[in-house]
Amino acid sequence: MTKQGPRDVRMRGFDRRATVEQALAWLDAAVGELGAEHVSLDAAAGRILAETVNSPVDVPGFDRAMMDGFAVIAADTHGASIYNRLTLRVVGEVLPGRTFEGPVKSGQAVRIMTGAPVPEGTDAVLPAEQVDIDGVSVHVVDPVPQRKHIGPQGEDLRAGDRLLVRGRRLRPQDVGLLSSVGRGEVAVVRRPMVRIVVTGDELLPRGTAPQGSRIVDANGPMLEALVARDGGVVINPGIVPDTPEAIAAAMAEPVDVILVSGGSSVGQEDHAPGLLATLGELAIHGVAMRPSSPAGMGRIGDRLVFLLPGNPVSCLCAYDFFAGRAIRGRGGRDPSWPYRSRVLPLRRKLVSAVGRVDYARVVILDGGVEPIAVSGASLLSSTTQADGFVIVAADSEGFGPGETVDVMCYDR
Repeated sequence: MTKQGPRDVRMRGFDRRATVEQALAWLDAAVGELGAEHVSLDAAAGRILAETVNSPVDVPGFDRAMMDGFAVIAADTHGASIYNRLTLRVVGEVLPGRTFEGPVKSGQAVRIMTGAPVPEGTDAVLPAEQVDIDGVSVHVVDPVPQRKHIGPQGEDLRAGDRLLVRGRRLRPQDVGLLSSVGRGEVAVVRRPMVRIVVTGDELLPRGTAPQGSRIVDANGPMLEALVARDGGVVINPGIVPDTPEAIAAAMAEPVDVILVSGGSSVGQEDHAPGLLATLGELAIHGVAMRPSSPAGMGRIGDRLVFLLPGNPVSCLCAYDFFAGRAIRGRGGRDPSWPYRSRVLPLRRKLVSAVGRVDYARVVILDGGVEPIAVSGASLLSSTTQADGFVIVAADSEGFGPGETVDVMCYDR
């Protein structure tokens, strides 16, 4: 858990494995939220607000008509009925975005459209269906009370009202609200820059067909999608040669988070752990979990570095447990699991071993849960067939049929 020197751990196995709790404790202490940047409203949706925003103005900033009709003085309509029509003279018209010049006097009316500012001197809007129109005059057949059909100034917001609180993920309607009070830009938490370092001489780039003993990179595209989901900005120029020099150069890039996929274990060609220990701090290497036991993490300066196994399921698991949590936290997002959770009964036994955390892929059938695989870290198809996963704690031997489990659903 402390800084390690350039000790060569390759081909010697792990001296010990950290618990998931120890790894998360180090991670949560190391993750710090990034600073703020200002963006225009057209780029603000989905970003994390870095300031608390209060309204600088009343919205609306004037009394407005809530329906089409005539702006009148309410007292002029008192006593009106079908048998006692009261006549008012129409002296003008006001439309949305316009104002009526001059005060309205007793005995007068102004034609008004919904949303238009109520003319000075009037205190009610008489619906068109409550009058008979005769040229420049209206005959009132129904009285209207004071303030009827008028939306008051500040009905939506008052100057000084709290609009949005720091840490909120901005939704489209939030952006609209900010615009309504005159904001053209807003302070948001900077999105983490995430360098994906996929290494392995056996790998071919995406878009090519597997050839002989060489396989196509699956982790790079998967990690790109995961990072984008979690609010990071992806930097992935392609597969990095499996040499210490190339990997060290990639790990030295000026970003916020580095994800090294492959070369993270203790084999002869696993360069990343030793490089991290030499260039910075290898805080965790080896975690008591299945899959992903070779996972590691540390830092180089302000950069958080995650060593993700090359096997795709292990890579996904380690990302879910650790790297994704860090990326969300650095970007001001909720660091907890980004999956929808369902509590469901098991259809058959889910076996685990005491002393390690298991990430068990499951399917949901007829309202119950069935494990589909607890091994096979290279079988990425097992995650596409799965509806989600169940986390089995290190102190558990698993769950029996009929017991309820908490399923993290991949479909959110």
